[in-house]
This record gives sequence, C-alpha cells and structure tokens, in this order.
Amino acid sequence: MEIPRRTDALLGRFHSFRHETTRAFADLKRVGAVAVLIVGGLGMALPARAADVEGSSDHPLVGRYDGSEIVGYKTTEFDEANLVEAPFSSTSTNGGTGFKTVEGHITLIYYTLPEGRSTLEVLRNYEEGLKAKGFSEVFTCATKNGSCFETGQPEGGYLLGQAVGDPLSLPKLSDDYVHNWFQEGGRYLLARLDRPEGAVYAALYLGESGSGNVAIVRVVETKEMETGKIRVVTAKEIGSALSDTGKIAVYGISFDFDKDIIKPESKPTLDQIAQLLTSEPDLKLRVVGHTDNQGGADYNLDLSRRRAASVVAALVSEYGIAADRLASDGAGMTQPVASNDTEEGRAKNRRVELQRDDLGGGASGASGGAPANSGNAG
Repeated sequence: MEIPRRTDALLGRFHSFRHETTRAFADLKRVGAVAVLIVGGLGMALPARAADVEGSSDHPLVGRYDGSEIVGYKTTEFDEANLVEAPFSSTSTNGGTGFKTVEGHITLIYYTLPEGRSTLEVLRNYEEGLKAKGFSEVFTCATKNGSCFETGQPEGGYLLGQAVGDPLSLPKLSDDYVHNWFQEGGRYLLARLDRPEGAVYAALYLGESGSGNVAIVRVVETKEMETGKIRVVTAKEIGSALSDTGKIAVYGISFDFDKDIIKPESKPTLDQIAQLLTSEPDLKLRVVGHTDNQGGADYNLDLSRRRAASVVAALVSEYGIAADRLASDGAGMTQPVASNDTEEGRAKNRRVELQRDDLGGGASGASGGAPANSGNAG
C-alpha cells in the first residue's frame, strides 16, 4: 500500500516543484541503502492530529516535533534495514561502509514540518528528547558540511534521501520519491537505546526542499524473530497439488532483501522440489515469481523474473535437473492472492509458484494454487 498523500493544498505547490526536480535528477541511477531510525521521545508523545493519515500514530518512544503532521505511516513485524552509522560513500546504493544492518520490528513515519522551522532546530529538539529517554547518540551529520560522506566534502542532499531506502521500493512521500524532498540539503541522526528486551535504534532524516521540510523516522526494535512458522512442503504434497490444480504457491523459498539471491534457509524446500523432479523424470515445471505492491510495477516485474530465474538456476546447478525441463517467468505485483493493505496479505503475495509447464499457463495465467506453507518469499 502506498503511503497516503498530503493535503491537496500542499500538493498544488509540490507538483510544480516536482516537475523541475524530476528533470534535474532524471539521470540519477544510484539508490540508497534502507536506513533505519528511531527517535526517543520529544518529551511525551503527542496525540494524533486531525490531519494525520488514518490509522497512524507517533512511535511511543519517539513523539514528534510540535506542529508537524503525519503524511505516511507503515509498520512491519519483522524485517531488516540498513542504518547509516558513519560517513558513507556517495556511490553507495544498498549498504557498505558506513551502514549497519539491523533486524526487528520496524516503524516508518513520514512527517511534514511546520513552516518557519529549520531542520537544525528540529534536530536539536530530537537530540534533547532522545537523551531524556536514555538514548545514546551513534552518529549525526549534515550534507552541506560534508560530514555525512567519506570524502568530507559537501554533496547533494538527495544522497541522504536515497539512504532512506531504494526509491523504487520505498513508499512514496506525497506522490514523489523520498530523495526529491532532500534537494536543498539534509540532516541525519542515529541513536541507540539498550534495554533488556533488545536494543532500539532511532534514526531521523530531515529533508529540505522548495516545497517544505520533512522528517522521516524509522524505528527498529531489535528482537528475536518468531520461529516455527515455516513447514517445509514435501515432494508428495507438491506432486499432489500439481496433479490436482496444475500449480502450487511455495512460500519456503526466501531471498535477500530487494535482491534475487536465494537465502540458505530455502534449501529444505528446494530439496523437496528437486526430489519430485527426480522421481518424475517426465515432469516439466515453470517457476513464476510474484511480489507485493511495494515499489513500482516495472521494478517488481523485473525482480520477480530474476528471482524465478534464480530458483531455476539453483535446481539446475545444485541438483542436476536438466535445464530443458524448467522455465521461469515473473508476474510482479499483478496477481495478488490477498490484500496488500496489511503485512500479512503482502507476505502471501510474495511467493514463488510452481506450474506444470506441459499444461501451459505461465505468468499470464490465473494465480494461486494450494499454498505450500506459511512462510513468505521475502
């Protein structure tokens, strides 16, 4: 689900600016690592404003700068994110030097800041609030003085905006990519709170643009992931579903975040698929990748195709399955089997589907089939 839009009045001013910045930055292909933040309370958390998007709220450990409004809100029960913890390279796209990967419960909040308030004033207030909550500062920087970058030289503010995450997969802010709200500069703060149930990381991205200033907060509460959620589907179950319906949705194959690299924990499911193919030498399969609706349609289509191709490559190279028995395709986000309005629904939509290739179908056919287990494809 795309993060909701701001008010129509602000959008009117924004659209004229967006057309100018889109042309100026059309050649920028670099994307940022997903950064995660969390800000300790600014005094006590303020109640939701009437203008806040429906269903949103301040993070209980964070609060908000007085007079700001929530224009985007999303929570994820368990995921990973890359946090900026030191100066990074202006060519970094998804991690590397200066980034730290953290896993846990993630809250992402987009705020618009009140007019007439500088990002420096907002930053100082967040710093004060974090310290009062027991947070310790990990890293802070500004793009205009070069302290955010390895070179120590001033760079474009959009680079800090890209460090929030891949602009093609990150929810948009008022119908535009997040980094376009950092065109005139940006400031950053990362803080950490240690507690018995796990550390909390708080990072704050403050963007400056001709359409106004924004604050992006991502809170990562580290915790142990719930286990026992994946039941490995057996070769017999896959075979039965293929015989009955010609297809089966498989959720035991997972990938690195936003990539087509298969994670090691996918091996048990791949073992069962290979076992079925070995036991039925005449069986041919088409592997079809599916995504949720986070990010652009073209991007998700390409990602789904690359992930399906990775599954085929693994079956051929690691299990000796003949390449002419396998085909791959991708449907992107075009064939959801559940609502994309909830994380549970999006997890069901992120899947790999196996189809009997001798029956036709492919990515253009109807999606679904019996689910293989309760995990997700990443």
